[in-house]
Amino acid sequence: MDRIFIRDLALRCIIGIYPEERREKQDVVINVAMHCDLRAAGRSDDLNDTVDYKSIKKAILKLVENSRFQLIESLAEHIAAIALADEKVHQVVVTIDKPGALRFAKSSAVEITRGRE
Repeated sequence: MDRIFIRDLALRCIIGIYPEERREKQDVVINVAMHCDLRAAGRSDDLNDTVDYKSIKKAILKLVENSRFQLIESLAEHIAAIALADEKVHQVVVTIDKPGALRFAKSSAVEITRGRE
């Protein structure tokens, strides 16, 4: 299966369970890998035959910047749902890093894989 990636989307949002995390926006870094069949787009050179990753990025941006999730797991689920709303996406892998969340670690992260039921 082919894949389209959105890599290192750096955004800020309210995320976390502790009071200090609920006051100020924090950095998150999002990576999305969308599994899809790109053969038709490769032949036609037509946007209608592929996943419009710009529109998916815009939907993720809107979700994240207005969100107030406690867990990055929940944020990842919502991002996966955005990607899977495009019928051309068969499966999605979402990775979210939360830089500076753990002392002595570059980041903490979660990765989920979701597909069509």
